[in-house]
Amino acid sequence: MPFAVSRAATYAPLLTAAMVEFQIDTPRRQAAFLAHVAHESGSLKYVREIADGLAYEGRVDLGNTRLGDGKKFKGRGLMQITGRANYGACGEALQLDLLTLPELLEEPAGACRSAAWFWHSKNLNKFADTDQFGALTRRINGGYNGLDDRIQHWLRARKILGL
Repeated sequence: MPFAVSRAATYAPLLTAAMVEFQIDTPRRQAAFLAHVAHESGSLKYVREIADGLAYEGRVDLGNTRLGDGKKFKGRGLMQITGRANYGACGEALQLDLLTLPELLEEPAGACRSAAWFWHSKNLNKFADTDQFGALTRRINGGYNGLDDRIQHWLRARKILGL
């Protein structure tokens, strides 16, 4: 089985369950969510940020107040949860000890559930419901990083979901 197909087979049921758990429950919501997941994870290739995390060291806005937090709490999961504060909130919501074991977000179930939790915690369904894709991108990324790629994934997902 080709690698891309095996990734999809691994993640599809877990993403479906995570979408149900966090009310990503309409075709518009699902298309937008899956588009951003595809972009943030490099089409399900990455569940850990490639960069070393040093850019996050000392970032109080991310809760990185202890030496080594930048590297320890760099982006993980399909939506790249980043920072001690976000790991703590995500871990509490998912009942996982992410402050001790941040690598749990690299496992398929943690990667999927954390992405859906992030979406829900940022109230992103309201933007998906009205096709405000640019606003979604800004809320997820802080800007328009990768907007063209995100839009291509979104258009593909919309077509598959009959939108």
